Amino acid sequence: MTALQHQTPFTSTELRFLWLEPTGKCQLECVHCYASSSPAGTDGTMTIPDWKRVIDQAAALGISHVQFIGGEPTLHKALPDLIDHALASKVEVEVYSNLVYVPDPLWEMLSRPGVRLATSFYTDDAREHMLITGRNTLPRTQKNITTALERGIPLRVGIVHVTESQRVEEGKALLTGLGVTQIGVDRVRLLGRPSRGALDPAELCGACGRGTAAVLPDGSLTPCPMSRTMSAGNVLASPLADLLAGVTWSQVLDMVPAPRAGRECQPDKNSCRPTEQDGNDCPPSENSACDPRFCSPELSPPGKK
Repeated sequence: MTALQHQTPFTSTELRFLWLEPTGKCQLECVHCYASSSPAGTDGTMTIPDWKRVIDQAAALGISHVQFIGGEPTLHKALPDLIDHALASKVEVEVYSNLVYVPDPLWEMLSRPGVRLATSFYTDDAREHMLITGRNTLPRTQKNITTALERGIPLRVGIVHVTESQRVEEGKALLTGLGVTQIGVDRVRLLGRPSRGALDPAELCGACGRGTAAVLPDGSLTPCPMSRTMSAGNVLASPLADLLAGVTWSQVLDMVPAPRAGRECQPDKNSCRPTEQDGNDCPPSENSACDPRFCSPELSPPGKK
């Protein structure tokens, strides 16, 4: 067995968490974006009925949590409808947003039971923030963080350490002062825009595909949004369960560096112990967490996300 092989492959019945990426469009052009998102992004080829069908298939597999991500998911016109469909299917939702702009009707949907928010953050300095994101939007994001907390919406924030001189600690202090209690820190992953080349599986955290999967705007199924070039088929051509049970899915998982022996994250056995040293993620390797999803008792199924 090589270092890139899983000791115990997951089956479709063990899938606990699904990322749904309805759009590649984003107001920002972050220098570290793993999805290379920008205002020029598109909603891909997945239609609203396609997304609802995937949510139904996920619910049938026993998946209790999905995360809408992007791109910027709030830019997809059907996001409120998709959230409502997931909740009606007994699937809880997290929306991972840059929190640049949240229309009033969406705030009402985000305030519903079973919905959470997550966002990325970088610094307390507006100029430094603009150099990272490409837009002067720090005041908007900060204002919407405050609005989410005032509304009682569960919120977690991931700080991505992009530049050597970045005011990370000052950013954490700002967030703490606003009332944010769940803050993770991660290094830049050399994937997508910062990679300038082919995917290096060593940049993945090692948990990709181990109880998780992602569906991209074109319907591609991958172990996680960061491993987006590692397609195991397409939900427009085959049901989710068939893809997860297929040979291609197993082959794709073999490309992901395995967690260290004995340190696998098993949330259902309460063995996930996030630490600051490990970027507040499930171990596998005492490396920084795989942003955007940090494993914590509130965020990983069952009873987690």
